[in-house]
Amino acid sequence: MAKRKKTFVPKPGWAIYLRTSSQEAQNPQNSQRRQRHAIKHAFLDDSDIPVVGEYIDNLSGRYADNRPSYQRMLSDARTGCFSHVAVENAERFGRNDTDSLVAIDELHELGIAVRFADYPDLNPIDPDDRILVSLSFTLARRESIKLGQRVRGGHHAKLRNGEFVGMPPDGYVNKEVRTDIDTKLENGKYRRWVEQDPERIHIWRLAWDLLLEDHCTLEDICEELHKRGYRYRSGRPFIKIKKNGKRQANKNTLSSIFHNWFYAGWVVSAKPNIAPKQIRGQWKALVTTEELERGLEILAKRNIKRQFRRKHDYLLRGLVYVQLADEHEPTRLSGSTSNTQRSGGGTAYYCIPSSNINILCRLIDNQIPNMFADIQVNSDLLPQIRASYTDEVARKLGLVHPNEWEELQATLKKIEDEEGRMARVYASGKISDRVWDNLWEEWQDKRRIIHLNLESLAQNQEHHIANLDAALTIITKVSILYNSLERADQKELLRQMIERVVVNSEGLIVRLELLPPFSYLRYVKQRVENKGSAVEGKTKTSTSAGLSSEQVLSGDSGRTRTCDALIKSQVLCQLSYGAI
Repeated sequence: MAKRKKTFVPKPGWAIYLRTSSQEAQNPQNSQRRQRHAIKHAFLDDSDIPVVGEYIDNLSGRYADNRPSYQRMLSDARTGCFSHVAVENAERFGRNDTDSLVAIDELHELGIAVRFADYPDLNPIDPDDRILVSLSFTLARRESIKLGQRVRGGHHAKLRNGEFVGMPPDGYVNKEVRTDIDTKLENGKYRRWVEQDPERIHIWRLAWDLLLEDHCTLEDICEELHKRGYRYRSGRPFIKIKKNGKRQANKNTLSSIFHNWFYAGWVVSAKPNIAPKQIRGQWKALVTTEELERGLEILAKRNIKRQFRRKHDYLLRGLVYVQLADEHEPTRLSGSTSNTQRSGGGTAYYCIPSSNINILCRLIDNQIPNMFADIQVNSDLLPQIRASYTDEVARKLGLVHPNEWEELQATLKKIEDEEGRMARVYASGKISDRVWDNLWEEWQDKRRIIHLNLESLAQNQEHHIANLDAALTIITKVSILYNSLERADQKELLRQMIERVVVNSEGLIVRLELLPPFSYLRYVKQRVENKGSAVEGKTKTSTSAGLSSEQVLSGDSGRTRTCDALIKSQVLCQLSYGAI
């Protein structure tokens, strides 16, 4: 017998949720004061309900799982601590539209209303208002993307103008001065430039002189700079003395400096496609172009004699993250291979540079097939999955009511009944021919609109089912397909299915976050569970009573997403057909 959901009446009270993005985190108090003022003016001034508490996050709204105060608010909501949630706008609630709408639905089922201060009369549960709420979340996500594009565009424009963006290399410092009224419109509030650091520039002039003599190796240059008491700007010594007394030269940073065209006064950047010797920078060069090219020739000549180092092909490059106990956001791991000159190619790690987090690549890579093998679909339950999937996509996106098909059919029947009644009245001579003609044209217009809506619903349903079937087909085959693919095809499959792999500090996978449409299957699993069952403390809904989550879909626990495209499915199907 299915466990009955615990019901309660939430305690009357307002929960205020405030969020500042990572860009605003330098001065979050100003943003929080503005949000409080908007919420107070929209709701609290005219409400008799007390304020229960505030939940504040200074994190990006892209991922809901990593916002501690947001998760604490949902946890308190499940115990009935408050009856209303007030947020300044949809963007503050979250930038992931599907996750946010799922949370709003869960709060509604708990008897808790979510309201936004910029549209205080908007009810996210109302079918018509739902469209506006969904649009607000979509626009927030779009604004985040566009903001990043504008910032990158501004940086590229500065580089093409010969300016520098970010912290300059060692030996140089950023300078700024507040502009006067006459030049404010042209240069902004501040004029910024880069100049040589008088306390450090002589260190690197000495280093270049030692290199250009072509007698000193990088280790010798590090020794000479260390003997004079110099260090890198970060404080790291040029020579590290180990516990056993051995001396290790920190030469990698030194080599990077000798390869940096900045010191010759040139702007070089890969993303805006600025190659060396194209744009002259607006700062004083430390070395001439001829000296830098001479230094590069010296280093290249020495590298010819060096033993070849193998380059490891990291399976999860850019996809693997580590969740540290003291961090809210997972940290992306980079690849590093030690002792590549050995016959076996060295030992490959996923690591955080300059830290003690070093995890063997094979330890994480070998877990991927097992994660895929855990995903199983019962084909007998596909009809229930299809019905739940289509219904949920429509409800979450605010496109249609769950029963809109039945409503349209009922409206069509009402028109036919009305036409029949009026026909009898017309036959009795109680209405004129002109009135009858006008009524008949109106009925035909209504019929045409209803039929168009019915056809549109049918097409949307077929499209959703096509996406779902493609995703289910891939998931049923992926555990067999993955091990039969070449390394390059395995990497392509992972990048088409996986958004990121999050591991703990021991290298064990804690969650596999999938891309659409595969991540949405987790929520489809929830839809077909027994009504009222709970997994991990989250409220579930059901469209098919008597089905358990293990019967339908087991495996991935990634975040919920809607299925918004079939492109990834098509690519993976091509891989499947090629391999099988």
